[in-house]
Amino acid sequence: MRKSVLFFGFLLVFFGLALPGTQGKIIRRCDLVKILRKHGFEGFEGTTVADWVCLVQHESGYNTEAFHNNGASRDYGIFQINSQYWCDDGKTRGSKNACHIRCSSKWQDRTKRLSSSTLWKYGWRNHCKGRNLRSYVKGC
Repeated sequence: MRKSVLFFGFLLVFFGLALPGTQGKIIRRCDLVKILRKHGFEGFEGTTVADWVCLVQHESGYNTEAFHNNGASRDYGIFQINSQYWCDDGKTRGSKNACHIRCSSKWQDRTKRLSSSTLWKYGWRNHCKGRNLRSYVKGC
């Protein structure tokens, strides 16, 4: 678990450093693929770069400032970090705020304590799990 936490923290910090000026912008698919490959994300805890890209496409549409209102909570950013568990948005009752951060923080600073396993949520399960994902990295 600790390895996952450190990895995901690295991932978000890296995106903040590697993609300056992407605040609220759409990241191009091949740019995301290249960054993930360059930094060795292929094979991390059994995942592929295609898994990550598929997740991002279906969770946020590559939008660094995407948000989704779930009723009782809200998802924020390119990975759709949930306010019920990971960050405090000042609106979500009973928020665990496991990362001890505000959801309104810039997307690249949102968390340093998430497990990559928490990312494999509805977007990935419904659109990516068990499917041929080569098209997500093709041509990149």
